[in-house]
Amino acid sequence: MMPMATTFTEKSLLKVRIMDFITSTAILPLLFGCVGIFSLFKLLQRIRMRAYLRNAVVVITGATSGLGRECARVFYTAGAKLVLCGRNRKALEELTKELTASPATRVQTHKPYMVAFDLADPGAIIAATAEILQCFGYVDVLINNAGISYRGAIVDTTTDVDKKVMETNYFGPVALTKALLPSMIKRRQGHIVVISSIQGKISIPFRSAYAASKHATQAFFDCLRAEMEQYEIEVTVISPGYIHTNLSLNAVTADGSTYGVMDKTTAQGRSPVEVARDVLAAVGKKKKDVILADLLPSLAIYLRTLAPGLFFSLMASRARKERKSKNC
Repeated sequence: MMPMATTFTEKSLLKVRIMDFITSTAILPLLFGCVGIFSLFKLLQRIRMRAYLRNAVVVITGATSGLGRECARVFYTAGAKLVLCGRNRKALEELTKELTASPATRVQTHKPYMVAFDLADPGAIIAATAEILQCFGYVDVLINNAGISYRGAIVDTTTDVDKKVMETNYFGPVALTKALLPSMIKRRQGHIVVISSIQGKISIPFRSAYAASKHATQAFFDCLRAEMEQYEIEVTVISPGYIHTNLSLNAVTADGSTYGVMDKTTAQGRSPVEVARDVLAAVGKKKKDVILADLLPSLAIYLRTLAPGLFFSLMASRARKERKSKNC
């Protein structure tokens, strides 16, 4: 019996030595090599992103509050040449002072320009475009961020409210984009960014006008991306979930009045600072379509496609609960 036990022990030792040899001579170096290559790739990606945005002329609409304000901060810190747009000139001036007074960074920063206009006013966009182009002579990146939200039942909502939401969220960004496109096409260089919403991919009850405007936005800029490929112009659609801003407070209701309530979902939303950083990264990496939402909203997009019946049932249930809570 002893020879068999000795043979078994020798085989076990041989296996251990083989595993030690493979681990020490193949696996670990391969693992470290993969980690090194990945780290180098990420480093090169960061360098390219910084180079892409440094000294780039970036136009931001809706820059005076919420996500737009935080985007202004992160793009300014990245060394972009900003053109800040909004309806309130005084608020734009205050933001400009805040940015220029911020602590010095390793990257050279530039004093922002300001262009005050109402994106919902079609007549103001042509003049605003000329003013934007006068700032630096061209635009590298346009960030269509300005928008308005909505709360209300479809049967109670006037078409004037639907038009108002569409004018700000869809027709305004489309008109500004079209006005700036010729200069980008001429240079064969440019990047169009639009801040859409997760509701541009799925619709939830009592948000009809808002969801419709964001669905239209998604469709238009998807078409634009395909058509602009021949001119080497990038198009990025960013779809955030709930963000902790004043969007719901400033939302328009069925009769056109201001909603004036901070929704629980909005209050629990992501910090606009975090989302702005994600926007910066998405633009720097030239991503085409980005979802910035938690797990459940992201899963809902796939549920809408793969199991539409279940999705519709869940939305109907949500509508019943929301209606019941309002009647209480």
